[in-house]
Amino acid sequence: MAFSDGLTRMKNASHATNPLARCENEVNISHLRDSKGDTGMSQILNRLPGALALCLLTLALFWVGGAFAQESVVPAVAEAAADAAPAETALAAEVIAEPAAEAPALLSHQAVAQIDGAASSWILTSTALVLLMTLPGLALFYGGMVRRKNVIATITQSLGVAAVVTLAWFAAGYSLSFGVGQPAFGFSGEEVNSVIGGLEAAFLNGVTMETAYAAAPGLPEFLWIAFQLTFAIITPALVTGAFAERIKYSGLLLFTALWTLFVYAPICHWVWGGGFLGSAGVLDFAGGAVVHVNSGVAGLVCAIFLGARKGYGQSPIVAHNPVLTMIGASLLLVGWIGFNAGSAWAADALAGVALLNTLLAAMAASLTWKIVEVIEKRKPSLIGVLSGLVAGLVAITPAAGFVDPKGAVLIGAVAGPFCYAASVWIKKLLRYDDSLDAFGIHGAGGLLGALLTGVFASTAINGLSEGANVANQAMGLAFTVAWSAVATSVILLICKFTTGLRVTEAQEEEGLDSHLHGEALDHA
Repeated sequence: MAFSDGLTRMKNASHATNPLARCENEVNISHLRDSKGDTGMSQILNRLPGALALCLLTLALFWVGGAFAQESVVPAVAEAAADAAPAETALAAEVIAEPAAEAPALLSHQAVAQIDGAASSWILTSTALVLLMTLPGLALFYGGMVRRKNVIATITQSLGVAAVVTLAWFAAGYSLSFGVGQPAFGFSGEEVNSVIGGLEAAFLNGVTMETAYAAAPGLPEFLWIAFQLTFAIITPALVTGAFAERIKYSGLLLFTALWTLFVYAPICHWVWGGGFLGSAGVLDFAGGAVVHVNSGVAGLVCAIFLGARKGYGQSPIVAHNPVLTMIGASLLLVGWIGFNAGSAWAADALAGVALLNTLLAAMAASLTWKIVEVIEKRKPSLIGVLSGLVAGLVAITPAAGFVDPKGAVLIGAVAGPFCYAASVWIKKLLRYDDSLDAFGIHGAGGLLGALLTGVFASTAINGLSEGANVANQAMGLAFTVAWSAVATSVILLICKFTTGLRVTEAQEEEGLDSHLHGEALDHA
C-alpha cells in the first residue's frame, strides 16, 4: 500500500509540473464530457450523413467497375467463340498437339509494352520526386505559413488528400483520364472520347505486366499509372491552401474524392488523354492548366464559398514558422525536377532542357518578386522570396519542354511581379481570403505560363511547338477555368449538405489541431 501511495504521489507531481501531461488530462476529461448524453448523440448524427456519403460513393465505384469489367470480357469471349467455330474441326489436332500462343488482349488505350530500361528508370525516379512534392514538401510549405494552432491539421490535410486520391485513381480516375471513351447515349465513341475517357480500366481491369499506355509504349503501364497518380495527388492538395485553418476534415475528404473524379479527371483527359484540347493543339507540357490553373481556380471558388477566417483583415494572421516553409519549398524545388523533366517520359535531351528551364525560371521569379517586395515594403521576407520561387516553378510548368532557356528566364522574370500582384494587391482589393495564395500563385502563375508558352514555344526545342499561339492557349484556359469553377461549386454544395464544410467559430478560435485531431505542437 505504501508503494502504491508513493507511485500515486509521483504521478500527481509529474502531472503538476508537466504542462503536456496536464493538457492531456484536460483533453481526456473534455473528451469524456463530450461523449455523454445528447452532446455525444448529436455529434454522431452530425457525422452520419458524411460517413454514409463516402460509403455510398465507394460502393458505387466498385459496382461500376465490376459491371464494366463484365461488359468488356463477355463480348470478347463471345466474339472469340464465333470466330473460332468455323475452323474448330480443322485446328483440333493442332491444338491438341501444341497449344497456340495467345496474344495479350488490349484495351482501347493500350499497346503491347516495349520496355525502355533507361526511360523506365528515369520515370521511376520522377515518380518518387513528384510524390515528394506533396509528402512532405507541400505539407511543410503550407504548415509553416499557418498559425501554430493549425499546423497539424494543415499537414494532415495533405496526407488525407493523398490517401483519397490514390484510391479514387485506382477505382476510376485513371480510366476516366487516360482511357478511351465508348459510345453512350447516342453519341459516338469519338464524340465521347473528346470529353471523357471510358471505364474499361476501372479498378485497373485489363492492366497487366505486358501492357503500356499507347502514347508511352516504352513504360510499363503500372509505372505510367503511378507517375500520373502523383500529379493527381498534388492538384487537390494545392487547393487546400485556399481554405486553410477553417475546413472540416470529413468535408475535405468527400470534396477530394468528388473533385478528383469530376474535375481533375475530365480536364486531364481533355489535355493529355486524347480529349479535344490536346487534339486542338493546346500545349501543356507538365500541368499548367491541368494542375495549376485547375487547382488555383478551384481554390478561389472554395475561398469565396467558405468565407474568410475569423479576424481576417482585422488582426494580423502571422506565419508561425517560416523555416518549415523554407524546407517545404526546397523539397518542392527538387521534386519539380521530376514534375517537369519527368514529363519528357524519357531520359533524353528534352528532359535536360526541361530541367534547366525549371531552375532558371524559379530563380528569376524569386529575384523579381523580391525586388517588388523591397520597393513596396522596404524589406524582402523569407516567405516572399519562397513564394516567388514557387511562382516561377508554376509559370514554367506548361512551357518547360517547349521553350529555350532564354524564354524560361523571361517567363520567370515576369511571373514574380505578376504573382505578387495577384497574391497581395488583387486579393486585398477584392477582399477574399485565399489563405495561402493557392489562386494568387498557382492560378495566376499557371495562367501566365500557359499564355507565354504560346509566345515563346520553339520548334528547335520540341516539334510539337509548331503552330503554337496565344489564342489557342487562351481557348484551352477558358474551358479549364469554366469547368473547374462550375464543377467545384456543385461539389461544394454537395459537401455542405452532407458532411458540412466549415468548423464553428469557437472551434476555429480553439484551433483545428486540438479540435479535429486531439493533438497540438504544445499547450503554451
